[in-house]
Amino acid sequence: MAKIGFIGLGNMGGGMARNMLKAGHILKVFDLNDQVVADICEKGATAASSAVDAATDVDAVVTMLPADKHVKSVYLGDEGLIAAATTGTLLMDCSTIDVDSAREVVAAATDAGMSMVDAPVSGGVAAAAAGSLTFMVGGTENAFAAAEPYLEHMGANIIHAGKAGSGQAAKICNNMMLGIQMISVSEAFILAEKLGLEAEKLFAISSKASGQCWSLTSYCPVPGPVATSPANNDYKAGFAAAMMLKDLRLAQEAATSAGANTPLGKMSRDLYEKFTDMSADDMDFSGIINMLRNR
Repeated sequence: MAKIGFIGLGNMGGGMARNMLKAGHILKVFDLNDQVVADICEKGATAASSAVDAATDVDAVVTMLPADKHVKSVYLGDEGLIAAATTGTLLMDCSTIDVDSAREVVAAATDAGMSMVDAPVSGGVAAAAAGSLTFMVGGTENAFAAAEPYLEHMGANIIHAGKAGSGQAAKICNNMMLGIQMISVSEAFILAEKLGLEAEKLFAISSKASGQCWSLTSYCPVPGPVATSPANNDYKAGFAAAMMLKDLRLAQEAATSAGANTPLGKMSRDLYEKFTDMSADDMDFSGIINMLRNR
């Protein structure tokens, strides 16, 4: 049993924090949304007055924040977590941010005598609630070894990607593939409709053939074939289109910085920008099939 500061209790963080409580850890939590704090305190957590308070007198800190500016604001500076936390505190940032920002924050933590990993996740809201997330972890071997026992309470797959920032690199590469694949699967089902091929038949064939991928077999964008996919729930977000767009933008920024040629990644970003501009930012990213169908 450890004392953990948990900062960021949104769609993903809330489920993750609940799994930490189920594992028997003592949680001190903070979020700008008072209601989500109240909800998890009913489960046994204690409310912190600020992010710094959440990171004070604890063994480890987990953060799940929206973007790099939030991560740097929370961790860095004279009033940040790194300055406030006790030397030796383990820091785990599970946000999805750019690689350079992750490395900057980890370096600051290391200089202050703390172990830190960047540990973004894959799996969506359902996996966060179920404790079956995949964690892509960047940091030293020692930092990974320290973080792994905590992350195992929230995920089914804990993978050391390499040095600091490597977790973020893995996440944006993975989600660029995901965004591209969702568009390709959507286009295939739209074409099948036009050709008079039933969606169930295409799914039955492609899920066993060379076209299979997660966007098809686990998250099919048409109603029917996969009962748990958002397509069967009016595309209520499991992974919001706005979050996919954020990750595709990060991937393109990284590609530009690294000099990598990613034309399909760029096209996917452009299509998701159009999708979210249609007031669809809170819709599941698989709902892009409706935009493609109606264009």
